[in-house]
Amino acid sequence: MKTSSRLFLFSLFVLLTAGFSQAKGFRTIVIDAGHGGRDLGGTTHRVYEKHLALDTASRLQYQLKKRGYRTVMTRQSDRFISLSKRAEIANRYRNSIFVSIHYNYTWKKSVSGLETFYYSKRAKPLAQLVQKGMLRKVKAKNRGAKFARYYVLRNSRNPAILVEGGFVSNSRERQRMKSGSYRNAIAKGIANGIDRYQRGRKRGYYH
Repeated sequence: MKTSSRLFLFSLFVLLTAGFSQAKGFRTIVIDAGHGGRDLGGTTHRVYEKHLALDTASRLQYQLKKRGYRTVMTRQSDRFISLSKRAEIANRYRNSIFVSIHYNYTWKKSVSGLETFYYSKRAKPLAQLVQKGMLRKVKAKNRGAKFARYYVLRNSRNPAILVEGGFVSNSRERQRMKSGSYRNAIAKGIANGIDRYQRGRKRGYYH
């Protein structure tokens, strides 16, 4: 084979592999603050999930922007957005991940802890890493990374997770989540998990 042909093939290989490597990472993080407007979410003693979710989502956006990520918020104020609209926003960005922020509620007042949900197999490692990231920042019961069929997860074309940052219905956790430092710790934990997922994607561990 002629030297010029070898150089051409080598250059083509470098270009193709470089493009493939870049494609493994993601460019955009769509942050979804759950509920909003007339949809209060879980509510106890005038503590509203919709407010907690928006504040945590804003803190997460700040953490991610500091690390150089491009972020998109599904809502930036106390307004109602339908589930279909949230999924539509998520799907506008081809090379992205979707992170929906929530706080939990149940009639069983003793139930507590953090959990993260996923639907697709592609999103499972993201959910696991975010769950671990939160638990490293916040002392809480580990309720795990779990499969769920939530609308926004099922209808996202990109890896999508739904985070539950504690139970509004649990008096101890409710008192903690009223603190900005707690919500900041949750946001940092989520950001750390996303960072680890991005590094894994770039190394080819996740697809």
